[in-house]
Amino acid sequence: MRRELGIARCGLACCLCSENTTCAGCNSGECTNKEWCENRKCSMEKNINSCYSCEEDCHKGLLHKIKPYGFTVFAKRYGIEELLNCLERNEKNGVVYHREGIVGDYDQFDSVEELIQFIKTGK
Repeated sequence: MRRELGIARCGLACCLCSENTTCAGCNSGECTNKEWCENRKCSMEKNINSCYSCEEDCHKGLLHKIKPYGFTVFAKRYGIEELLNCLERNEKNGVVYHREGIVGDYDQFDSVEELIQFIKTGK
């Protein structure tokens, strides 16, 4: 885990991403997706660091998917440090963020609440 990369504006875990050796993240200024990323544009327009810092409950851009939306909801409820702590603990216990391509253990859920419970427990 590269904790220093943290969580992307949209809620995805840059710190665990399989591309984090070549990608510096959406806050680096080097983001290759900065022209089309709706979450990046929106959070920058609102002058906030991320979607989890926003008071709105929206599903723009990548937030229409359960994983980034669930990570965002978790960070809003429990804080970004708790999210990073849980992700780090889960990784140490064998939970894989990207198992096949960009799909991993956090992608198997049909509801945000199930995903949040998995983040908390790793089970």
